Amino acid sequence: MAEQLNDPEVTVVIPVYNEAAILNQSVEDLVAGLRSLLGEGAFEVVLAENGSRDGTPELAAALGDRFEEVTTFSYPEPNYGGALREGIYRARGRFVVCEEIDLCDLDFHARALEVLRSEQAQMVIGSKAMRGANDQRPLKRRVATRAYNGLLRVTLGFRGTDTHGLKAFARVPLLPIVVGCVVEHDVFASELVIRAQRAGRVCREIPVELNEKRAPSIRLGARVPRVLKNLMRLMVSIHLTPEHDVPTSESAARD
Repeated sequence: MAEQLNDPEVTVVIPVYNEAAILNQSVEDLVAGLRSLLGEGAFEVVLAENGSRDGTPELAAALGDRFEEVTTFSYPEPNYGGALREGIYRARGRFVVCEEIDLCDLDFHARALEVLRSEQAQMVIGSKAMRGANDQRPLKRRVATRAYNGLLRVTLGFRGTDTHGLKAFARVPLLPIVVGCVVEHDVFASELVIRAQRAGRVCREIPVELNEKRAPSIRLGARVPRVLKNLMRLMVSIHLTPEHDVPTSESAARD
């Protein structure tokens, strides 16, 4: 879809699942910070609620009523990747930032947008594993991150240190990549980065500081079987798809 004159420069997409405890304060702080960083009217925040069983949908709707920059929708099931993908489809900004409600890292926004505006890259990944990052999560989760990304490097040719979490990209050149992704849930974020690399999009990692506001909503052990299943599906798809074989921006817009 062509950008209109009143489209914001930046769309921030945030999947939210059972986040009633921190949603209000996180969004209030984020909107205030983005107004200071970008100016009023220069951004939108899309809350991608997915299958929450607490008061998250009602709180998200109320935030949409309070702030003109905030919109929300509900994905029908708990599905991080599905909700994130739908939020990207709804984005109107020239640049899209994929955020986490327990992070809302304005420093990443500022640094990533500087890279994107200067056209040094088309995608910026906030890495919690590269040199210079400060990952304050428990040791078990830090080890899991490194093991997971090592597996991606060995099996899928991933070139980097991290795929999941904060990322920002230019919407038009990356939309065909989003359309071509085949998995959802947690692995969607990894697939997006890997397919962007394989399609020749210029991707750049920058280090981030990670200090989560709350424990993960889904336990690490409970995620492993689904992650492995989706990785297997992704491996089959990737190895059957030649590099640089992705839809064009025009065909993605038509779809």
